[in-house]
Amino acid sequence: MLNHYEAAFVLTPVLSEPQMKEAVDKFENVLTQNGGSILNREEWGLKKLAYPIQGKTTGFYALLQFDVEPAVIATLETEFRRDERVIRFLTTRLDKYAFEYAEKRRQNHKKQEEA
Repeated sequence: MLNHYEAAFVLTPVLSEPQMKEAVDKFENVLTQNGGSILNREEWGLKKLAYPIQGKTTGFYALLQFDVEPAVIATLETEFRRDERVIRFLTTRLDKYAFEYAEKRRQNHKKQEEA
């Protein structure tokens, strides 16, 4: 049974824009190669961190929303830990209310892009 998840992660600020996109693509590929489907991908860009992490005060933020088997989450989080470009990550299982909220947010985001 597929569950709904989202993974938010922060990449080191020393990356260029193409390197940041390549890192997000890597994690997306981990999910799709293990039978998952990507529902949404957001790259929020370079943002100031709330507190310094590893001596860095900024980082590239990204969010992936996806459906996948629960066993694949361990694989994804292992990849996050192994990749030195990732300075923080959080993977969350979405319950039905959080999934509905994410769906509404995604629809509003699409409307804003079209306008």
